[in-house]
Amino acid sequence: MRRFGLMLGLLGCVGCATATRGISTRYNPETGRYETPTHELVYQVPVEDALMTVRYILEKSRYDVMEKEGGLEMFSSFIPEAIPPERYYIQGERLGPRQALVRVFRIRYTQEGVGTTAEVSGRSGEQVSVPSAFNNIPGLEGYRPAHGYRDMGIEQKLLELLEMAPALELVGGNPPVPIDPAAMGSLGEKGGTTAASTAPACGAPVEGASPLFSAGGVLLVADPLGTQQVPAAALRMLCEATAQELPVTLALSIPASEQPLLERYLSSEDGSAAVEELLSESAFWRRAYQDGRSSRAMLWLVEQARRLRFSGKDVAMAAIDSDGAQGNEREAQMAQHLLSARSKRPQAWTLVLTGSVHARTTEVSWDGDFEPMGARVARALPSVRALDVGFQRGTQFTCRYNVWDEEVACNVFGISPTIEAWQSSTQAAGLKLFTAQQPHGFHGRLYLGSLTASLPALMAPSKVTTVDHAPATK
Repeated sequence: MRRFGLMLGLLGCVGCATATRGISTRYNPETGRYETPTHELVYQVPVEDALMTVRYILEKSRYDVMEKEGGLEMFSSFIPEAIPPERYYIQGERLGPRQALVRVFRIRYTQEGVGTTAEVSGRSGEQVSVPSAFNNIPGLEGYRPAHGYRDMGIEQKLLELLEMAPALELVGGNPPVPIDPAAMGSLGEKGGTTAASTAPACGAPVEGASPLFSAGGVLLVADPLGTQQVPAAALRMLCEATAQELPVTLALSIPASEQPLLERYLSSEDGSAAVEELLSESAFWRRAYQDGRSSRAMLWLVEQARRLRFSGKDVAMAAIDSDGAQGNEREAQMAQHLLSARSKRPQAWTLVLTGSVHARTTEVSWDGDFEPMGARVARALPSVRALDVGFQRGTQFTCRYNVWDEEVACNVFGISPTIEAWQSSTQAAGLKLFTAQQPHGFHGRLYLGSLTASLPALMAPSKVTTVDHAPATK
């Protein structure tokens, strides 16, 4: 699956530790202070990918990086103007096929004493041995690595590149494949479909959401994609809106060509037979490579909307995505599809789940020519509101471009929030409106706690490497 022309987003750093803070500390949003970390972060990627990302960070800053035999240790060239001489030392540790620890140290060289190893401070003051490699370097004869400390600034950049990259949506050149019977058989209740046609178990209303329910209103939710929590919150909002006797339309990032299949599914009285028909005839749910838009949780949400309708509620669904367009052409088509669906039901409250960039109601800062779907829709409809998602570190099923292998990898990855979207332990789950629209075009934030990955609806569990739902620590 090579060269989709998609990018991981390795060109920026959001919320990096500032140079005015101790580099052995990390910013703790819980306390608002820079503190020495008390636990290690476990990345949900092969250790080789994590180390290559550190190499990228250092080489971008014009350091040469040398790898020791075995591949799990690296040294950088010396840091300019550092006296005594200093360089970076990187340790990698393989905890599993897709679980890795990476520690980045800043090592100081000295002429004092004689020895073969250096001691550097790890987490909580622990001492880590550094091999006496690169002794007697030309121009630094007699120097040896003496002591050092964790560089949390570099490690923060690593976290951002591995866990704050945008989810990729694979559009175009991704044909459908025959259904794997094992994948179909694994759906069941956990996958979101049964033969029952009872009303869904809605759960408690989303705290703070009711002010946004209105006839003709449109709510865009910036879905991180590939998690269980966003579809679950969407159902709770649909239930509450229909309980207020509002007609509702659920708009999803599914190609508009799938609209007839969705309408037929929505009108079915038998969920089990309906889902088999939907998946067997759909090109979207059977794509060779699945991204977070076609997760089990999203299929579950489609089924719950069908049950709401069967229970007597006025529920419709709209497929608003493009079949193959990209860039501004795709944003324009998505906006057109959404506006068309809304014009057919102007009195309905419309809930839209779409990727975080699509949901923005303002232009993006990195490309003045790019206009997101949300900005186009907001220009046409003054009733549009947009929410981003606040959460704690967790996991998602997503696709990312692996620049080292030059291919797209779709799997369970770690996901971390930016400082702005980080949900503290004192912030309850629910919806919080801002006093004014934010620069990204969002009017509020939907807090969902720790996110949990949801696998593709038609991917058998044995075909994907899964990880613990809770963020792993050591």
